[in-house]
Amino acid sequence: MREIQGGVTAPQGFEAAAAAAKIKYENRTDMALVYSQVPCQAAGTFTSNVVKAAPVKWDQKIVEESSYAQAVIINAGIANACTGKEGMEYCRETAREAARVFSIPESAVLVASTGVIGMQLPMERIKKGIHLLKENKGADTAHGTEASKAIMTTDTVNKEIAVEFELGGKIVRMGGMCKGSGMIHPNMCTMLGFVTTDACISREMLQKAVKADVKDTFNMISVDGDTSTNDTLLVLANGMAGNPEIAGEGPDYEAFAQALRFVNTYLAKKMAGDGEGATALLEVAVEGCESREQAVLLAKSVVTSSLVKTAVYGHDANWGRILCAMGYSGVQFDPERVDLTLRSGAGTLKIVENGVSTGYSEELATKILSEPEVTILADVKMGEAKATAWGCDLTYDYVKINGDYRS
Repeated sequence: MREIQGGVTAPQGFEAAAAAAKIKYENRTDMALVYSQVPCQAAGTFTSNVVKAAPVKWDQKIVEESSYAQAVIINAGIANACTGKEGMEYCRETAREAARVFSIPESAVLVASTGVIGMQLPMERIKKGIHLLKENKGADTAHGTEASKAIMTTDTVNKEIAVEFELGGKIVRMGGMCKGSGMIHPNMCTMLGFVTTDACISREMLQKAVKADVKDTFNMISVDGDTSTNDTLLVLANGMAGNPEIAGEGPDYEAFAQALRFVNTYLAKKMAGDGEGATALLEVAVEGCESREQAVLLAKSVVTSSLVKTAVYGHDANWGRILCAMGYSGVQFDPERVDLTLRSGAGTLKIVENGVSTGYSEELATKILSEPEVTILADVKMGEAKATAWGCDLTYDYVKINGDYRS
């Protein structure tokens, strides 16, 4: 497997587009299209929030019941969440218009929205945007990049990736894009993720791969502890690579799962590092646990701690906050056996050994914590299980961004 240039348009047969529909933003694109020239197998995972946006409910039904999918229509600015029956009807209207414009069944159209909760979509603008998307669509790298920019809200950078690998003697590609900067604490942010591939894989095995993967990728990130109403990850496979269909487990399924893990991990980390107001990507790696479940709980407890996040922002090696966060995670461990190590591009430094300070250099610790990517490694010395979570520091700008988000 190797990383290549591009995003959702890298696999054969996929096109993308961006359009300025002026849904909420006046001076930028705010609608995007992901389109396959042929029908696709579709899989997805969605928010665990009881309050689910209308597009989430629509997509769940399409993924579960439709024989195939072929297009995704995405808008930024308005989330179409908490919008009642009218919001669901707007999903249907969007799909109906896209079906007419692209000459595909309504049941082959997925929709996604991100932005302010509680506002209704301006459907005339949405419908005009769909026509613009058709006019603007293309299969080159630039079209994929423009689509990845159109779905941004408070994101500061677009997020996309593509890889190439081999299945059954055929070259296969997989591309992805996502958005997410705040309200990020997926449990399947606001997170939207879209992955395309020209691999030939059955619907059952595609869904299996997606559900297995999300536990170690998107579900292991947190910016602010808030699980969005709109969290959606959609994966489309159109089979145009011509590999023998993956219909069960085996080497080809493992290769496919490995590529999906690489793509989703990259996108998840990009979201975590681009958290609202963030200056650093925070990685928390926990090892030495009796079970993976314990490692996950510990890693998430540390990466979501506001006190740990503010310490990273202040470049302060306040390791007591790390141990404290581990202590209220619900995992039983011996704090007098825990080792803590800081790592970044500026070096590696063990700051705690067997629960007490190593007498480390505060100056070196500050340098390590001043890098744009920082890792906290915790070893609880109970077993072989481990897990990694990603987040970011917590800054003044997070409050500024979210204090007037609707205005």
